[in-house]
Amino acid sequence: PLTGSSIATLIVFLPLSFLTGVTGAFSKALSVTMAAALAKKIGFIFQKYHLIPTYNVLQNIVMPLLVRGMTMKKAEEAGRDVIHMLGLSERIRHKPRELSGGQQQRVAIARALVGEPAILLADEPTGALDQNSGKEVLKLFHRLNEIGNTIVMITHDLNVAQNAGRIVRIVDGELRENEDVIQ
Repeated sequence: PLTGSSIATLIVFLPLSFLTGVTGAFSKALSVTMAAALAKKIGFIFQKYHLIPTYNVLQNIVMPLLVRGMTMKKAEEAGRDVIHMLGLSERIRHKPRELSGGQQQRVAIARALVGEPAILLADEPTGALDQNSGKEVLKLFHRLNEIGNTIVMITHDLNVAQNAGRIVRIVDGELRENEDVIQ
């Protein structure tokens, strides 16, 4: 069976292996500086959103850019662009508690996108959503993929997985695609 620890291992493993080709900067002994640089290439989308309850939509989205040292003006400009793209303009000043689950997940996706990562890593992105909101998130992922975003989605839901262009499974601790072991 697929366990939480298998998913956690995959979440840690995938960014480094995918980024080998994306950045050309992978080694087995990553320094803290290198790990931080690689983390900037990954946008994380969590099942439980992890939005800051006292921040509004715009503040939640720009926070990672500010932590990286971007000015407030540039961060807000980038944040507004992503907010508009994801249809959240009318909610820009709302706090998480004032948003539906689907809107909160779009804020989490916007936060992951705003830094223009090479890869979006989504951990059970529809797991906490109702069916309609989940379908909307999957449609959004499809659109993002069509415009060039690489999305790695971790899910236990085979119906959700069927929306992906490629499915890789963990079976007895091995990565498998179409029942072939991936080396």
